[in-house]
This record gives sequence, structure tokens and C-alpha cells, in this order.
Amino acid sequence: MPSLTLGDFELSIFSDGTYPLDGGAFFGVIPKIMWSRKVAADEKNYVQAGLNSLLIRTGKQNVLVETGMGNKLLERMVKFYGQPAQLLTNLAAGGVAPEDIDIVINTHLHFDHCGWNTVRDKAGKVVPTFPRAKYYAPEGEWQYARKPSERDAISYIPDNYDPLVQSGQMTLLKGGEEIVPGISVKTFPGHTASMQGVIVNGHPGTRTIGKGTASAVPLAVQKENRASAPEATIACYISDLIPTTAHIDLTWGMGFDLYPLQTIESKKEYYAKAIAEKWLTVFTHDPKTPWAYVEKDDLGKMGVRST
Repeated sequence: MPSLTLGDFELSIFSDGTYPLDGGAFFGVIPKIMWSRKVAADEKNYVQAGLNSLLIRTGKQNVLVETGMGNKLLERMVKFYGQPAQLLTNLAAGGVAPEDIDIVINTHLHFDHCGWNTVRDKAGKVVPTFPRAKYYAPEGEWQYARKPSERDAISYIPDNYDPLVQSGQMTLLKGGEEIVPGISVKTFPGHTASMQGVIVNGHPGTRTIGKGTASAVPLAVQKENRASAPEATIACYISDLIPTTAHIDLTWGMGFDLYPLQTIESKKEYYAKAIAEKWLTVFTHDPKTPWAYVEKDDLGKMGVRST
């Protein structure tokens, strides 16, 4: 369980496991001779994708960003992707019960990002997995999910979100809202029209200084196994805009992106802040590197530096 201190917050990664994805779909128009230098594929051309959820402990609330694939996939989808369903087990191993979660944020509503929003009880009824939590998701994403295109209808499972919207437990966001002090959302179109990144400022209520690096005031007490973010006290769960460290180049997008040209523009917008201000980028699908600093050298080449 990777953990670190970001200003006044504690960040931890909890995985729902890994699953196979076709390498061609994962890297879109990028030729295999190029992407295979970064990611290994098996004999079926599958690569392993992670399912990384981010837990933010603010000291007052436990905020969970994304809920993985869950355990409600249809049989035909299990044949393609498997169903690791490890998030609740991993949370429990970290001492976190479903009742401990106060807020759940979905960046978008594809099945591999909101699957554990709900579960079926013994009677087969769909109920919230995190009974005390307030859920948040992009309104535009939910509207689209009600009538998706033939191309991506398989990506949406209404039981993951409709019962929460109907009960009022899920709030739909326009984009740009602050959920709690220090945690806000921003729309980054490309993968979908309304996908949002989750921006975490470890010093709520403060503005960044200098080149954007927030003044770092370490916690008085830190656990031995918890690192401190060595740069800024701002992190961003950028979701499927940059799903892994292998996707950091501007033109390296996924075949799943509905608006690939917007993906490029959104990356430019993100990097203008994240690189200059040394944000910690959290990668949703990287099975080995859940977070790192994205950097650009003097020749314009992109790279990552681990924490």
C-alpha cells in the first residue's frame, strides 16, 4: 500500500487488482514497435492494467477517488477482463472499513472506475458499498451514460450509479467544484466529454507560492512507512487522461478515447500547471507506478520521476 504525506493530508493507493487489456486498444494509433519498449505484452497482445483507487485522509474525512471494477460484471465481460475484485479486501488490510469512507469521487462512470460504488445484498438488491458516503460524479458523464453510443455502451453499467442518483446519495457535478477544503474537480475532456481530474491541495485554503510550489509544512508526526512528497503539496488524480506513465507523451492516447484531439489539448493544459508547479500525478491504470512527477527536459522530452 503506497502512502505519503501531502501537506496536511495523507494519501494512500488501494488497488482493485490488475486486468488484461489489448495493447492496441490501450495505446491507440501508437505502433506496437514503439509502445512495446515501455510495456510488455503477452502472446495474445494483452498488457496488464492496474486499478488504482486513491484514499485521501484529510484529518476530518476519508475521501476515496474511484472504486475500481467491482464485482458486478456480466459474464461476457468477465471473459475479457477477469474480475479481480480486490479493493474491499485491500482496504480492510489497511484498516479501512466501508463505513469509514465519507466521500467517494468518480472521475467518470466507466465500469472500471465506479464498479465498487454499489454491491448486491443477499436479496439481490443494489445497495451502496460505502453506506455513509456522499458520492460525486460528473453530471455530463451521467447524462451521456443514459444514452451512450453503440461504440461505448458496454463501458457503462447503470447499477454502478443510477440507484445512487435516484436516492440522492450521489451529487452530480458541473466541473470546477470544491468537494471539501483542498479537494476539487476540473473537467479534462478527451477520454470522454465530461471526465474530471481530482486536484488535491495538501494545504487547504492556501495559494501556491513562487513557481507554484506550496509552502511545505511537515506533519508533526509521520509514520515510519510513510514518505513525504518532496516537491509541491498538490497532487492530481488525472484518471484516463494519462492512464499510465507510458502515456505521458502528448500524442500517446488510448484507442478508447472518444475525442483524441481533445485529449492532446487537455494534456497540454494539465502539463502547463503540473510540470511548472511540480504536481504529483496519480495514474489510474499503472500497475507498477501509481504516482510520479511528470517532467520535461530541455529538448522537450517527457519523463517521470518517482517519489
